[in-house]
Amino acid sequence: MQAKARNILYSLSLTPAVLVIYGNLSGGFATWYNAIYILLILGALEWLIPLFKNNTHSSNNDVLPKIILYLHVLAQLGCMGSFFYGIYHELLTGVSMVGAVLSMGIHSGASAIVVAHEFIHRKHKFQQWLGRLLLFTAGNFYFFIEHLKIHHKWVGTDKDTATAKRGQSVYAFFLSSSMGQFLGAFKLESQRMKQENRSRFSLHHYVVRQLFLHACFDTLIVFILGWAALGWFVLHCVVANFLLEYVNYIEHCGLKRSEKQRVTEVHSWQSNQPISRFFLIDLSRHADHHYYASKPYHTLISYDKSPELPSGYAGMFFIAAIPPIWFGIMDKRIPSNII
Repeated sequence: MQAKARNILYSLSLTPAVLVIYGNLSGGFATWYNAIYILLILGALEWLIPLFKNNTHSSNNDVLPKIILYLHVLAQLGCMGSFFYGIYHELLTGVSMVGAVLSMGIHSGASAIVVAHEFIHRKHKFQQWLGRLLLFTAGNFYFFIEHLKIHHKWVGTDKDTATAKRGQSVYAFFLSSSMGQFLGAFKLESQRMKQENRSRFSLHHYVVRQLFLHACFDTLIVFILGWAALGWFVLHCVVANFLLEYVNYIEHCGLKRSEKQRVTEVHSWQSNQPISRFFLIDLSRHADHHYYASKPYHTLISYDKSPELPSGYAGMFFIAAIPPIWFGIMDKRIPSNII
């Protein structure tokens, strides 16, 4: 496949936003469309479609992959706006509200946070700001600090709470990872504040600032739409951040390294399933991302030495959701000679 054709396929990552916005503006069963699309249809297809290991890619400065990232920002804002519009005009009630929250949460977790991850790894300040904006819409207060300054440094070691241990369920990991990353980010920012002779509760402190801004945003939601709307929004954030931690879970589960060893292509699980590759802008080529964190998503490659997931991210979701099945499939795949 030519590089330009491969780049066009990344536009598939925008299709979930279309379903979310349509569902929010239509109400009824349509609010469930994105949840069904991602979890059931794409999840099933990932077990049927053959791998796509082609490493052909265009240059770092190719325009189309950049445009797709910026379109994702507009897509997430459209999803958020249509969600609150649907609540305000009572299009989302009862079972349709549950569908909207689930579909919105999946989009925020599987699209907005994924694109935020790409943006925060860029050096341009505006792109990093867009990444923080997307994280804000998903109610995440720690990822910007923790992922860049802790996870990438200590991945695969006991110092990284975002690396799942062998035998740990996704549910136990969600609690330990999210709390550990939050506390890690807060501690790291507090140390920075101390070095700058500022209070740890200063708005210069990233985590404190995010909490303050969200409190203001949440107050605005209550003032305009009421407490129930805030509850649904917060629940959407829980779904989004559970998906974030699910992704962390399957990307490094059971893989270890020495603190003195450089991160290489063997310390992250990768998947060459085309659905995960193009719907998640090649996040599934995670081994290369940790090997060379500065590489743009459309230049990531697959390695023969990298441990391979048996399916893609959507295909593994219900497997991970049932721990005995997950352990039965994955424990025998964990390499014993990584360190």
